[in-house]
Amino acid sequence: MQYTIHPIVNGTKHFDKSMMTYQSGYGTPYVIPIYTWYIEGGDKNILVDTGEMQPLQSEEREQAIGGKIYTFEEGLAQFGLKPENIDLVIHTHLHTDHCENDSKCTNAKFYCHEKELERAHDPHPLDFRYFDEFIEDVEANGQIETLTQEQEIVPGIRVVPTPAHTEGGLTVLIETSSGIAAITGFCVIDENFHLPAEIRGLDMEVIPPGTVVNPYEAYDIMLKVRDMADILIPLHEPRFAAVKTIP
Repeated sequence: MQYTIHPIVNGTKHFDKSMMTYQSGYGTPYVIPIYTWYIEGGDKNILVDTGEMQPLQSEEREQAIGGKIYTFEEGLAQFGLKPENIDLVIHTHLHTDHCENDSKCTNAKFYCHEKELERAHDPHPLDFRYFDEFIEDVEANGQIETLTQEQEIVPGIRVVPTPAHTEGGLTVLIETSSGIAAITGFCVIDENFHLPAEIRGLDMEVIPPGTVVNPYEAYDIMLKVRDMADILIPLHEPRFAAVKTIP
């Protein structure tokens, strides 16, 4: 089975670039897109993450990322879909900006790592990005299935635990006409994999996420993901805001 991947921008964040690039980019203003990824192919409507519920839609933010910002409903409507048409949602992790529209997908089955569900209900004080209000409805409805290890979700789509940004991060591996595409289970941009000269000069091959569980382990996890993918899709890379279909 081969799939195509459609990036849908469902929000943005404006912050210091170092939030993406560990120990580099300090003091550089940066805007990241927040995506829902619609995976087209097969007999199910599949999303990776659900984005923000009330995205800031402004000309300034759209210029910063080079693409249009949609509400969840507007984004799905481009493909003739409504939230209730979604069959499966795979979560890279459960920080709020990746799951705020979950409750709208009333007929979907949700997949996440069990550690993400644990952290959503009992976050560490250092990680304020969890807010379990956004998953309470789908959890109460029995829509969530938790995973602990690598698993095939449907033919041609599997998840691999990659605890770099969060303890339960899942990288999503998708078979496409151009090989295996990897939507990273950690919040990074292209620069984390394609380093500027001054970072390469330090003999580094990748830059860990700016928010990280363990930077040494995250470094090795990123190398693993890089080497298993033909197409790398860093979770918050702005250039995908102008891309309709991958590959």
